[in-house]
Amino acid sequence: MRIVVHGQQAFGKAVLEALLKRGENVIAVYVAPEKPGQKADPLKEAALAAGLPVYQPASYRKPEVWEEFRALKPDLQVMAFVTLFVPEDFLNIPTYGSIQYHPSLLPKYRGASAINWPIILGETETGLSIFWPDNGLDTGDVLIQKKTPIGAKDTLGTVYFDRLFPMGVDAMLESVDLVKAGKAPRIKQDESQATYEGRCTAETARIDWGKSWRQIDPLIRGCNPAPGAWTTLDGKTLQVFDAEPIPARDPKGIGGKLGEIVEIAADGFTVVCADGRFKVTRVKPADGGKIGAGDFAKAANLAVGMRLG
Repeated sequence: MRIVVHGQQAFGKAVLEALLKRGENVIAVYVAPEKPGQKADPLKEAALAAGLPVYQPASYRKPEVWEEFRALKPDLQVMAFVTLFVPEDFLNIPTYGSIQYHPSLLPKYRGASAINWPIILGETETGLSIFWPDNGLDTGDVLIQKKTPIGAKDTLGTVYFDRLFPMGVDAMLESVDLVKAGKAPRIKQDESQATYEGRCTAETARIDWGKSWRQIDPLIRGCNPAPGAWTTLDGKTLQVFDAEPIPARDPKGIGGKLGEIVEIAADGFTVVCADGRFKVTRVKPADGGKIGAGDFAKAANLAVGMRLG
């Protein structure tokens, strides 16, 4: 089977290398074009190292791009982390069409921030889908899905890098096998269950210390490492990456004002929220890198009584 890999970044590279390792006939690679001055994409570097031709069209809406793809005589397009819109005219060129990875249990959490939102909204489970893309936003028929729990300590980083990334590579290989065997299903998505939360932006990631710890805790975890939950200190942005919630036994007896720093220790500082406190242990100031919150407190001369937000 003549396979074209289409994607970018570390995930695209991992999928390409996994296919090559087991002897699949990968004939070409499509990668998003670099911006001026940008380093070559890891997938592009891996493809060139393997001696594969690399194509980087800025748009997939042009007939000449379709003809270039058609000339490769592809049987299957494997799409691993594709951010540019690819129309059906291009998707349907391979003999068996195209399959794509998406890091959620479709039809839930369609869109670009599919890993952030299940954590932020307090879900206890997420997963991945390999699906047959169409002209819609993650609306195509599902081929296979894999599930994984979201634990109380999980972050965007742990859910993706520890589980959805390696699970996704394996699922891609399994899907290719199903296509080759003529056993790949096409399961219609249930539109009544579809959700789309939009992109998780810096505005989404702003911490409101007037909210419950049950809302703030998953926000911090779901934005770690990107886009990074944040608050302000003396008018400057302070990103919060690690913080341990301390629920109050009696919300009326929390002590301190919302956002107030009530304790400073060697390993961090404690902040008041609506129904408890947070022990903040890792932060990133606007003018520096990530740092232990205790070290930041010392360097910034934090004092009990100062307020965040």
